[in-house]
Amino acid sequence: MSSPHDVVITGIGLVSSLGEGPDAHWQKLAQPGLEPVLDAGRFAPYTIHPLPEIDWNLQIAKRGDQRQMETWQRLGTYAAGLALDDAGIKGNDELCATMDMVVAAGGGERDEAVDAAILAASESRNDRDVLLNEKLTTELRPTLFLAQLSNLLAGNISIVHKVTGSSRTFMGEEGAGVAAVETAAARIRSGQSTHVLVGGAFQTEHSDMLLGYELAGYLHRGAWKPVWQRQGGEGGGVVTGSGGAFLVLEQREHATSRGRKIYAELGPIVSGRARRRNGGLDAEIATLLDQTALPNGELLAISGASGAHTATAAERAAFAAHPAIAARAFSTLTGHMKEAQFPFAVALAALAVERKAAYPAFDATTEKPFAGIPTTVLATAIGYHQFEGMGLIKAA
Repeated sequence: MSSPHDVVITGIGLVSSLGEGPDAHWQKLAQPGLEPVLDAGRFAPYTIHPLPEIDWNLQIAKRGDQRQMETWQRLGTYAAGLALDDAGIKGNDELCATMDMVVAAGGGERDEAVDAAILAASESRNDRDVLLNEKLTTELRPTLFLAQLSNLLAGNISIVHKVTGSSRTFMGEEGAGVAAVETAAARIRSGQSTHVLVGGAFQTEHSDMLLGYELAGYLHRGAWKPVWQRQGGEGGGVVTGSGGAFLVLEQREHATSRGRKIYAELGPIVSGRARRRNGGLDAEIATLLDQTALPNGELLAISGASGAHTATAAERAAFAAHPAIAARAFSTLTGHMKEAQFPFAVALAALAVERKAAYPAFDATTEKPFAGIPTTVLATAIGYHQFEGMGLIKAA
């Protein structure tokens, strides 16, 4: 039974190596045997999925605004604009002013030239405290402490797109994306919000972003393979990609009153943080699957699996215990997009529900066929390092 406070998806903004916008992604992902867009040379021995050519002017009109943003912020602001356009909200001052925002974001990009200069200078000086203070006052803008950088994405979206309701930002890899969607949905269900912009962005084409994964040995090395086939390969199994995903979530009543097309309804969103060291991940995934109240019969799952050996093996085992689930690990074709991973999974699930068609296997040797019409789709994000989340997306 539908209720006026149901959470529905009315806008989708996507950017990845495959292109931009929901239609472009659907057309590509609906092709069997689609080859991923890869760059194996720039950051060898690591492969990445790079950004497509983007005309930033289409969503960020002022060059001054573009100049003061790092690429990841431009990417998030651009994807947010696509979602607002798709929902028919962009440029509507009244709707933008009353719209809340929940963003999943990392800590921003480091200035690699300054890092290199500090390291070089430290080789010939022993007064390192003095050196650091010199560089802080001359090379860096000491206006923001690092935990504030994530808020810059929300700030830029507010400035560029005039979304000026309440705003909150989550940090913490895939967990940030899950928490953002979970929080936005909870606000709508409780009546605190009528329409919310929610999502995240990740730009991997920056060596400090790759360093974050590699310090703990997570990056896949050697020849590229699909997500489910990286087990036992050299390195840690993760291949990253640049991208962004934003959703416009609304109360059903709010969406219908303005005559908007609804992609899908957002069902339960559940999350957890297993103690992975003592093998708690398998039990946690099983618990989350129980909590989502999976429907009977064949079920399409849009998996945010990263390829990280432990996390992805646990997710695969959980799916094997539910033979009715046909999984599609989209990171095979987009790369792992950290904070944007769960919003991206939800967007792809909503597209399958709205188009009344399943995606073909993204990895035909591992993924099962799905023959029916997906009226309910599972979206998952089992974090490469920590955090687990999933949700059901249903026909509206």
